[in-house]
Amino acid sequence: MERLIDERERFVAERDALVAAAHGRAALQLLCGIDMDELASADPPGRQRLIARIDRALERERLKGLSRHWSYDLNRHIALKQA
Repeated sequence: MERLIDERERFVAERDALVAAAHGRAALQLLCGIDMDELASADPPGRQRLIARIDRALERERLKGLSRHWSYDLNRHIALKQA
């Protein structure tokens, strides 16, 4: 019985990790137009360009928040930070 409980807990943890990864992929695609597979397979200069794009989007969102712009979204800011 204990083995079954351990397997269930392991399954739930793996499922939660996959869901979190899927949310991250979707957020990155929607916010920056960057595919995670493209980022993983990019050469080092290409990867730096994509990372710079993410950093710039994060900076723009941060500036919107500081200026109290009406289109600022805390959830978008958090998603960019996690990306």
